[in-house]
Parts: sequence; structure tokens; C-alpha cells
Amino acid sequence: MDWVYWGIVIILFIISFIGLVYPVIPSVLFILGGYVLYGLFFSFEDFSWLFWTVQILFVILLFGADYLANMIGIKKYGGTKAGIWGSTIGMIAGPFVIPVAGIIIGPFIGAVLGELIVNKTSFKQSLKIGLGSLIGFISSVFTKGIIQVVMIIYFIFQVS
Repeated sequence: MDWVYWGIVIILFIISFIGLVYPVIPSVLFILGGYVLYGLFFSFEDFSWLFWTVQILFVILLFGADYLANMIGIKKYGGTKAGIWGSTIGMIAGPFVIPVAGIIIGPFIGAVLGELIVNKTSFKQSLKIGLGSLIGFISSVFTKGIIQVVMIIYFIFQVS
């Protein structure tokens, strides 16, 4: 029966990585869910206060990395809060409007439209800001992926 429990925990971890490219899926909650299910299935004794402290710091880092990468990407190319908000809305809505490709196109179009509509930025400059949003999103996915891998590796070392 242990392999079934481990299978469930592993599936939660896999879903967390899917959440990297589909922001509607709260990645970190699936990782934490894997930890909690492990504790319920096996034992919470493997988790010390240090483990939980480190994991909470990683969770904070995950949320910060997401926001900062998007903000830096947009600001670097001259964007404003309108571009950041547009990109965020596009990141959430994009996959629903254009399945699969929407995750890449959504933040780009959102940042461009945000800058065009709110700030009346030139079309050429808005496109640059959209590119910055795309670069920020890709950087965020990469950074969060590394953090999630480290979280899971730390979990594995803790329970083995």
C-alpha cells in the first residue's frame, strides 16, 4: 500500500510543475499538499520545525519570484503598473482564451494592451514592454522551477 501513497504524493508534485506554466494551478499548494499527505499516510515525525521553517521561506520566495520577475521584465523595457497589471491579467486569462499558446501570448498581449489603453504608450514601445513581460514570465517559470525542485529534494532527504 505504501507505493499507492507515494504515487499520490508524486502526482501532487508533478501537478505543481504543471502549475509553473498554468498559473491557475497553485503550484506551491500541491507541494505542501504532498507534504501533508505524506504526514497523514506515514508520519509527521520526519518534519522538524527547521523543515517547516525552510519550506515556508521557500513558499515566500516562490511568490516573490513570480511577482519580481514579471515586474523587472516589464520595468526594464519601460513599462508601468498598467503593463504589469495587463500582463498579470493576460497570464491568468490567456490559457482560457487561447489554450496552450495563451500562456505565452496572454502576458504579452495583456502588457501591450495595458500600456496602450491606460498610458497611451506608442505601439512600438508597447510591443517592447510586452516582450519584457514575456521575458519576465519565462524567467519566473525557470526560477520557480528551480525553487520547487529544491523544495522537493529537501523533502526527500528529510523523509529518507
